[in-house]
Amino acid sequence: MAPAGEKKGILERLDAGEIVIGDGGFVFALEKRGYVKAGPWTPEAAAEHPEAVRQLHREFLRAGSNVMQTFTFYASDDKLENRGHTQQFTGQQINEAACDLAREVANEGDALVAGGVSQTPSYLSCKSEDEVKAIFKKQLNVFVSKNVDFLIAEYFEHVEEAEWAVQVLKTTEKPVAATLCIGPEGDLNGVSPGDCAVRLVKAGAQIVGVNCHFDPETCVKTVKLMKEGVEKAGLKAHYMSQPLAYHTPDCNCQGFIDLPEFPFSLEPRILTRWDMQKYAREAYAAGIRYIGGCCGFEPYHIRALSEELATERGFLPAGSEKHGNWGSGLEMHTKPWVRARARRDYWEKLKPASGRPFCPSMAKPDGWGVTKGHDDLMQQKEATSQEQLKALFEKANKDH
Repeated sequence: MAPAGEKKGILERLDAGEIVIGDGGFVFALEKRGYVKAGPWTPEAAAEHPEAVRQLHREFLRAGSNVMQTFTFYASDDKLENRGHTQQFTGQQINEAACDLAREVANEGDALVAGGVSQTPSYLSCKSEDEVKAIFKKQLNVFVSKNVDFLIAEYFEHVEEAEWAVQVLKTTEKPVAATLCIGPEGDLNGVSPGDCAVRLVKAGAQIVGVNCHFDPETCVKTVKLMKEGVEKAGLKAHYMSQPLAYHTPDCNCQGFIDLPEFPFSLEPRILTRWDMQKYAREAYAAGIRYIGGCCGFEPYHIRALSEELATERGFLPAGSEKHGNWGSGLEMHTKPWVRARARRDYWEKLKPASGRPFCPSMAKPDGWGVTKGHDDLMQQKEATSQEQLKALFEKANKDH
């Protein structure tokens, strides 16, 4: 047990069967707010606009999050410098600022700080294992110096690179979680979810699961396959899910980045708060105890997870002070037909309209079928040239 006055660690909470609510998608949320550039998706805002990052942390904490993930997604030096993306801050400065902000807000509640690393351009460009691991080690050094509570290797399309990340993170004494951005078909080399999970556990991860690329329904299904694989191998792990807040029934193995709407026209696909309550219940029933979100998740989505599992957790989040259970706050509305919606069965049965009569309900994803080693995925420090763009435009037009 943790000494009096100290917070319980992530493994202590999960070992006790507690539910851990994660946070949401910082990259997409801050892009919409004007602090992140779509394309590179890098987190220099931690150093450049700390007030924006701090406020989003606070909103997720108020919504019930137990974990403040450092805003260090794509904060490796090779990604920060990729394709002509210039920086006024170093990777170390961004990582340090992100750790300080996460800790500041975590200390305002019962939240832990998780330092995160993610996939690298160097791996896609076929750099060596040692070169890729050196990139993770550079970020890890900051996380150790800032004494984060645990570590997450997240957003990996290839289990091999995720294994390398876990191996680096395990050189510390801190707990390690690992999540892949895969669906039921497995990673981009066709390694099944069950085999991926086994490899991550054997590499040293105590918590495994998925994040990003797919909707909650798909992610829960994928984590179930991971859990089956781990149990069949006679191993043990805790499980986590941090999906998109977008419906993706039409996605292929690459996930939502293959959707033609990615990234600027995804709004019609956003899950409602009631969809999120359904996700929280299904994840819990599947044995997943670390339940959070990724791209598209806003604080109200996280609040919905917290409210759905309030009985199991024993409390509601502070944000529920301004939210009536299943719309009960509408009892105070001035219009009688809106007051008539202050009930659970109304919102559970509602099939929301998009208001877009000439739009399809599903899309045809791009299917270029390229992954690590393909010429199109070789990364560079120089800005993408007009000649390179012309070739991509021609290919895209030909495919459509």
